[in-house]
Amino acid sequence: MIEAVGLTKTYGSKTAVYNLSFQVRPGMVTGFLGPNGSGKSTTMRMILGLDTPTAGRVTVGGQPFRQLPNAPRRVGALLDAKAVHGGRSARHHLLCLAQLSGIPARRVDEVLGVVGLQEVAGRRSKGFSLGMGQRLGIAAALLGDPEVLLFDEPVNGLDPEGIHWVRHLMRKLASEGRTVFVSSHLMSEMALTADHLIVIGRGQLLADMSVKDFIAGNSTGFAMVRTPDVAADREKLTKALTDAGAQVQQEQDGALRVTGLELPRISDLAHEAAVRLWELSPHQASLEEAYMRLTNGAVDYRSTADPRQGLQQPAGAPAPGGWGMPQQAPWPQPVPQQQPYGYGYGQPQQHPQQPPVQAYAPPVNPYTQPAAPAAPAAPSAPQPTEPVEDAR
Repeated sequence: MIEAVGLTKTYGSKTAVYNLSFQVRPGMVTGFLGPNGSGKSTTMRMILGLDTPTAGRVTVGGQPFRQLPNAPRRVGALLDAKAVHGGRSARHHLLCLAQLSGIPARRVDEVLGVVGLQEVAGRRSKGFSLGMGQRLGIAAALLGDPEVLLFDEPVNGLDPEGIHWVRHLMRKLASEGRTVFVSSHLMSEMALTADHLIVIGRGQLLADMSVKDFIAGNSTGFAMVRTPDVAADREKLTKALTDAGAQVQQEQDGALRVTGLELPRISDLAHEAAVRLWELSPHQASLEEAYMRLTNGAVDYRSTADPRQGLQQPAGAPAPGGWGMPQQAPWPQPVPQQQPYGYGYGQPQQHPQQPPVQAYAPPVNPYTQPAAPAAPAAPSAPQPTEPVEDAR
């Protein structure tokens, strides 16, 4: 089990984590959520003894990580998949870690098979893709068969099959009684993987509860109601629901989002108003919606609209040239759509409304083209000759 009590970490004038207390229990997958810059990575580094808390304490199995006997065989972690010597092969990288921790060499081939890298075990890791690097990092975390596992963004760079594999791996490890602590930004994946959630914002604890309770406590369920596409029926039903105390919001497709009333009551009101229903279904907010609602005030980095003022050329304006020269388009203009089977016995014909396609001529740079030969001088007009006296 991982336990943090009053955990605080400051860097100069910046407080990354403040008075953070939580427990990560064995036998379940605990998700660790929070916006960028909320202190998740700093917290994981303090758990692993890589950073020293400014105040408070954090223990693994009742002891600080640095005091654990043979810690690599007790705790496995993936914090940075790129922390690998690029010149080593996947097998040599794991062999080095195994020798440092007193782990038998046969375990290296076992974990390579678990993560699916047995076919590329002899390749240098610098040629690995992001997903292959993630698999190698997971293999390193599993090397000592630890009872506590920490993963920071384990599905980053993985394809759908890899994400599915990681999900089932996490749940399998938890079912064996291990403590699994996973940080991720993929809400949909956390909803399928995690049993419990710890959510922080700006270094402080925001939530510590099960996934089900987190969604129920930070979202509002609603009923989706559809009627025949008759405005009068929709207005009649809206009035009946509003008079009964419901909040009704019309969606863009004409459906009604109803909150504040149970489904049987909505059905009774529609029957009393003589309005036929095409749909009456309950909807529960997703983990992403609940997370966004809870952490809305703890987000440090927000996007603004791009005004693009002064960046776009007005219509018909020439593009700015280089060195005072007008610029031409460096690529040919789009070819008009052609008819593959026209009136010319299968010959492609140009669209009759389009102008004929001009052959593309690359732009001419006067500084790189050879000088044109000088034009021949025009013949001069014959000059009149004076008569020569006869010396005789």
